[in-house]
Amino acid sequence: MSNVRVRFAPSPTGYLHIGGVRTALFNWLFARHEGGTFVLRIEDTDQDRSTDEAIGIILEGLKWTGLDCDEGPYRQTDRLELYREQAMKLLEEGKAYWCICTPEELETRRKEAQAKGESLKYDGRCREKSLTTPTEPAALRFKSPQDGQTIIDDLIKGKIVFENQVLDDLIILRTNGYPTYNFCVVIDDALMNITHVIRGDDHVNNTPRQVPLFEALGFTVPKFAHLPMILGSDKARLSKRHGATSVLAYQEMGYLPEALINYLVRLGWSHGDQEVFSMDEMVSLFRIDQVQSSAAVFNPEKLLWLNAQYIRNSDPQLVAEQMNSHLQKEGYDEKAYSRIPGGVEALVPPLRERSETLLDMVKGAAPYLAETITIEEGAAKKFLTPAIASSLTKFADRLKMESSFTKEALELVFHGVLEEDGLKMGKLAQPLRVALTGGTVSPGIYEVMGLLGKTRTLDRLRQGIKQAESPTSSSM
Repeated sequence: MSNVRVRFAPSPTGYLHIGGVRTALFNWLFARHEGGTFVLRIEDTDQDRSTDEAIGIILEGLKWTGLDCDEGPYRQTDRLELYREQAMKLLEEGKAYWCICTPEELETRRKEAQAKGESLKYDGRCREKSLTTPTEPAALRFKSPQDGQTIIDDLIKGKIVFENQVLDDLIILRTNGYPTYNFCVVIDDALMNITHVIRGDDHVNNTPRQVPLFEALGFTVPKFAHLPMILGSDKARLSKRHGATSVLAYQEMGYLPEALINYLVRLGWSHGDQEVFSMDEMVSLFRIDQVQSSAAVFNPEKLLWLNAQYIRNSDPQLVAEQMNSHLQKEGYDEKAYSRIPGGVEALVPPLRERSETLLDMVKGAAPYLAETITIEEGAAKKFLTPAIASSLTKFADRLKMESSFTKEALELVFHGVLEEDGLKMGKLAQPLRVALTGGTVSPGIYEVMGLLGKTRTLDRLRQGIKQAESPTSSSM
């Protein structure tokens, strides 16, 4: 193990979104590549918006994507005393001060400064008062450096220079004694020995506020890497209007977690022209200094294409396991699974060539899992006609007499009827398909019969023949 320690630190104020998963992924890959440690920290100091439900959703999302943590999850609300201790240390060393300015006074000054075109930062009027035991509500402010520069050698963006004179005296403890976000982050990163802070570039402006805090407390400043933003197709920041942004929404829509992770790693990082990566390849090839600094564009069509590739090329057992929860939501149970020779796993090879998502797979599986089917009215009218009834009957009779139910045996019966009745393949295959599945689209006709088994194949053929001879009902 190396000394590399990174963290993913979501705020539990809603669902785990795509950008958050990408941040977690890049941290996870960096830790795994370096043989380091991946820490999960829940930043729940926002009392008004943080919920236990949101924490559960975050943990569920990370579990689904396979991004396992080595430590945690830690919760900031369990560490409040640590923050207060460090805040008092700054006060004792003269690096922080009590501020008794009321919110109303601060707002009035802000408006006045805005009207004059002056800086909107706190004017520092309590900075030199040296209040020790204020008798009125007071917040604790950090004495931010007011001259010189804070320079960040960002591992992705390169050198970023901030002028200290524009820095505000950051509130580190509110009047209710509760610590603020930027202060908690510094204490946690320092005491958890985080060596690299890899986060979204919406946090760039927090960095010059945090670095002076590290330095004032005598902590080692970690290295920073700010990931590029993810944009929608219109080049605006990714939001709900561009489609689903919650990671668990993609689970519900039938995406494989491996496909989503593969897609997200390509949002800001690449290795030549390679599109599909195994997790082992990602870990082996990933380099944080190869992450691009420009924003990445989220392309739902590309994700869908990649998901289809994973469905077609993954282990059938893995795909079947992922299908299971979707099948259960549709009301299928073990009894339904037992109707298929070989179980759910047997459905995967014949169905996945026409499927882009697991929901497509579930929809395609319906004729084989259901006890009865409903034949599409248009399909029945076009293909289950009196003219084809005798050929279907001949096929069913010969199939019943056939001792073997292999593909080879089915082919012999099928082609025998074609030759005797002078039919082209589609003239018999489509009526068979409609009778067996209820529709005109399915895997190959021999695969369909293999999934149904001999008994159900014959039962559905008899009903289909009855409808062809005297079409009155489309249910069977």
